[in-house]
Amino acid sequence: MLDLEPFFEKTHFIDSRPHGTYQPSQWGAQIMYRQDENFDLQNADLVIVGCGEWRGNDRDAEYTAGADAIREELYKLYNWHSDITIADVGNIMEGATMEDTYAALAMVLNEIYLAGKTAIILGGSHDLTLQQYNVFKKAEKMIHVTVADMLVDLDETEGTTDRSYLMELLTGEPNFVEHYNHIGFQSYYAHPKMLETMDKMRFDFFRLGRARESMEEMEPVLRNSQVFSFDINAIRYSDAPVNINGSPNGFTGDEACMLTRYAGMSSKLQSVGIYGYHGTNDAHGMTAKLISQMIWYFIDGYHVRRMEATLDQENEFVTFHVTFTDNDTVFLKSKRTNRWWMKLPGRDYVPCSYNDYLVASRDEIPERWLREQERMM
Repeated sequence: MLDLEPFFEKTHFIDSRPHGTYQPSQWGAQIMYRQDENFDLQNADLVIVGCGEWRGNDRDAEYTAGADAIREELYKLYNWHSDITIADVGNIMEGATMEDTYAALAMVLNEIYLAGKTAIILGGSHDLTLQQYNVFKKAEKMIHVTVADMLVDLDETEGTTDRSYLMELLTGEPNFVEHYNHIGFQSYYAHPKMLETMDKMRFDFFRLGRARESMEEMEPVLRNSQVFSFDINAIRYSDAPVNINGSPNGFTGDEACMLTRYAGMSSKLQSVGIYGYHGTNDAHGMTAKLISQMIWYFIDGYHVRRMEATLDQENEFVTFHVTFTDNDTVFLKSKRTNRWWMKLPGRDYVPCSYNDYLVASRDEIPERWLREQERMM
C-alpha cells in the first residue's frame, strides 16, 4: 500500500483529545487513528478523511478546520454497532495550489478504494466531489453518482469551482458516469432549459418537494450509487445555520439523516462526501452536531448493509410475479430488510420501492420501470 503520510497534516484532532477523554462506548474511544501504533487500514470498514479546501468556492479562501469541528461532535456519539470498525486518517494537508490538494485527496481516496473500504469525506467546498469520481475514472469503472444539493452546479466558469464541477463530471472525456441522480434541487434556482437537457440524457432529478413527499423513494436511488455527495445547502437554513448562502427551504435535519442512512445501506456505495461546512459561522456548533448525526446514521445504514442477503440467496426473499400492461415481471422483497427489487426484460434485478410494486399491481407502469427502460434505448 502507498505510504499516505506525506498527504496528511502532521497533527490529528485526537492529539488534543486523548482516548481517555471519552467513555468506552463513545466513538472517540473506539475509532482507529493513524497515529496508533498498530494502525492498519485493512482492519477498518469505514475510513474518515477530512479536507478543508475551499478555494473552489473562493480562490482566496483559507484552509478550514471544519472537519475537526465535526469530529468534536462525532466522537461524543455512542457506538451501537460493535461489528463495524472505523478509521480516521486525519486531514489532507493543504496544497500550494487547489490542484495540489485535489491530487492529494484523490491519491488517498484511491488507496481507500483499492483497500476495499468505504470513505467518508468531511469537506471542504462541493467541487471536491470530483475527487470521489476520479477514483473510478482512474479505474475506468462505470458508476452511478448521486448528489444532494439545492443547486445544480453546471455553471460555465474558467477552471473548476463549486458551481461548475458538474460540467467536468458529466461531460468530461473519457466519461465513466453511467447514470446521475440529483436530489433536492429547488426549482427557482434551476434554469428550466438546463433541466430539460439533463432529462434528455436520461439523468434523474428529484425536486425538493417531490423528494420530501416520499423520502423512502430515494432509497432505491442511493442503493444503486457508488458515489454520494451531499452539499449542506440542501438543508434548510433553520436546521443548518452555518449555511449563510442557503435557503429558508430545504431538507430538515432528520430528512438529511434519512438520506445518509439510505446511502449507508447501499452495498455498492464506496464513498460519501459531506460538503459546504465552514465552522466559523456555526452558532453553538449546531450544524457540526447535525453533520455528526448524519454520519452516525450513515454508519447505522452500513450495519443494515451488512445484514442484507445477496439476490442469489433465494430463500431470503419473497417472490411476487406481476403482470402489468402486457409485461410479466418479478418483484423481490427482502425478508431481512423489507427492501424491494424488480426484474427488467432481459436484464438483472434493479432496486425499487414498495410503491413500484403497488403501481404494477394496479396494471400501471411504474415510473422507475419506464425510466430504466428508456436508458436501455
